[in-house]
Amino acid sequence: MTWIKTVPPSEADEKLRELARKTRGIYPPEYAGEVESLKVLASRAAGGGITDSHTLLPETLYHAFSTLGTLLSPDLPLNRKQHEMIATTVSVINHCFY
Repeated sequence: MTWIKTVPPSEADEKLRELARKTRGIYPPEYAGEVESLKVLASRAAGGGITDSHTLLPETLYHAFSTLGTLLSPDLPLNRKQHEMIATTVSVINHCFY
């Protein structure tokens, strides 16, 4: 769960809902599901998704996470395992469970 003010999905306005929907459409399909071990801490319903930390700035949410989605494109030279290894290493260095 984020430690900053966020807009829960139930309170999102149309602009935020639309930009969040567009952002999710760019991500690889396996990102669509919740991680079982994080459901209690990071469920979207509880406002714990990593994108929720950007809900006060919908345009920033869209552009930042669209960039990430583009960088995960299967058309690029890194494969999925390499992406996950980089993400895991950065998370460990940053003491982040995401």
